[in-house]
Amino acid sequence: MAETVELPLFPLHPVLFPGGRLPLQIFEPRYMDMVVRCMRDGSPFGVVLIRKGSDARLTPDSGQPDIFDVGTDAHVVDFNQLSNGRLGIVVRGGRKFRVHGRREQDDHLLVGDVEYLPEEPALGVGEEHRELVDILRDLVRHPMIEKLGLEIEFDDARSVGWRLAELLPIEPEIKQSLLKLQFPRERLQELTRLVDKLRG
Repeated sequence: MAETVELPLFPLHPVLFPGGRLPLQIFEPRYMDMVVRCMRDGSPFGVVLIRKGSDARLTPDSGQPDIFDVGTDAHVVDFNQLSNGRLGIVVRGGRKFRVHGRREQDDHLLVGDVEYLPEEPALGVGEEHRELVDILRDLVRHPMIEKLGLEIEFDDARSVGWRLAELLPIEPEIKQSLLKLQFPRERLQELTRLVDKLRG
């Protein structure tokens, strides 16, 4: 049986990729407490995509959302108090994991038993995927993306694939399928197909 560790889970509609940055507004007590603990201990929480349901507990008897089983652990790299009273944080994606079990705590926080997945192999970007690098370079010049301060290695197939997957205007479920892939060049092949489809 795979070795698992306990990780607090934050079900969301965006997909977080390794090395990616995601700004969040925190207002529910269960997530405020989780973020404070993670910042105090220097520990991550897990971001998982919602398959069905809501990330907010709208009523006392609201159930937990249905989630996909592969996610990314998130490390808080910046925070500030917003004018609306919410806590604004920016997280950076770390390692991918698979959820093997989950349970709800008394404070309604979802906690998962997760297995960290093997690191993806470090591979260069082949000539057949150089166009994807050009597309990514164009995307990161946009002011809204530029201010995220993304760290991109344009010669690393993992980095190019992760950044393109999060920046392209594609459905979250498709992003999730790209996250789940463990081979960088397979992800680049799928991204090439998606770019061709977006062009019509």
